[in-house]
Amino acid sequence: MSTVLQSQLQRPFWAGIRDAIPLLGGYIPVAISFGIIATQAGFSLWETVFISTVIYAGASQFLFVAMIASGAPLWLVVTMTLLINARHVVYGPNIAPWLPKNRSWFWLMHGLTDQIFALALSRLPQIPEQQRQGWFTGAMLLAWFSWVAGSAVGVLSGDQLIAQWPLLADVMPFALPALFLVLLLPKLNSWAWSITLVSTLCVALALKFFGWTNSAIPLAALLGVLLFYAVNAHQSTRRQNDD
Repeated sequence: MSTVLQSQLQRPFWAGIRDAIPLLGGYIPVAISFGIIATQAGFSLWETVFISTVIYAGASQFLFVAMIASGAPLWLVVTMTLLINARHVVYGPNIAPWLPKNRSWFWLMHGLTDQIFALALSRLPQIPEQQRQGWFTGAMLLAWFSWVAGSAVGVLSGDQLIAQWPLLADVMPFALPALFLVLLLPKLNSWAWSITLVSTLCVALALKFFGWTNSAIPLAALLGVLLFYAVNAHQSTRRQNDD
């Protein structure tokens, strides 16, 4: 294989890494938080790293550790973890049209997190088909390794970091919500997305205010999906009538 051809194949991989670098601002602080919590729950360094490597599911990991530490039965732990990750049933079909046919996607989908999904959904349509797998591999691996490394840092030195900078304990939990906000803001450039995002936020806050704490996010998300398609359908009908 010529040097020029190798260079062309590697470029999408490094482009994926470059595009995923902003995600580290949310991944690493939350991963450190997970490492600290896992340590407090009695998990060792290697157990924590194993969970972050194999489960690699953010909120599910926090729930997993908390339920195991509280003595919950294994079947309930597995069930709850799967329920939280059920959103991936929506993620897969949404990016599938942009994925070239290749069996290796089955393994690469282990790295499909919320943030990688949002990034891929916006970037894959802009990337030539033959470069999409390399781009996704680079972005996914950087996010994955940063999460595992952050978890290890949380176990090894999380307590010292918080002791030295107490404000970190208050700031780190907001890193992931802030990252989601950064990923969503570019979507406010259209009426459909603007109406959907603002309405979903208002409904979630209202449900939370009236005591529907556990149902607020899934119900608001369902409403957001229906509203987005309704607004799109209305705009399409208006365009057809204008024509």
